[in-house]
Amino acid sequence: MQVTFGELKAFLEDHFPQGAAYGTLQELGDGWAEMKLEVDDDHLRPGGTVSGPVMMGLADVAMYAALLGKIGLVPLAVTTNFNINFMRKPAAHAAVWARATLLKVGRTMAVGEVSIYSTGMEEPVAHATMTYSIPPEKHGP
Repeated sequence: MQVTFGELKAFLEDHFPQGAAYGTLQELGDGWAEMKLEVDDDHLRPGGTVSGPVMMGLADVAMYAALLGKIGLVPLAVTTNFNINFMRKPAAHAAVWARATLLKVGRTMAVGEVSIYSTGMEEPVAHATMTYSIPPEKHGP
């Protein structure tokens, strides 16, 4: 792991403050990260469940955190592919958690998966797979 929890948390707060709307960093390891979102009425869709776009945002920010924890603070690492399966209804007003795990990290691309859980539920409520583009390193002026 190239980046500490504290370094990544500070980076996200300073350079991606809007990301806090999608969740906050809880844990960081070598090739993985966990994010948590405290659900409120703004996150719910009709029918009283957490909306799909909210869970997608949480998954994307969790994968960004896992990737930066591995490759360093590279702001222009961007999502190039995102696929999500919603498997069960999360509880309304219960926090949702995302655990992002990197499956492969190359020089220019990274692939990972994210499982999303609703507090109090044992099985995941959603599962996402993502590909990120990693910008090339700059050499010289």
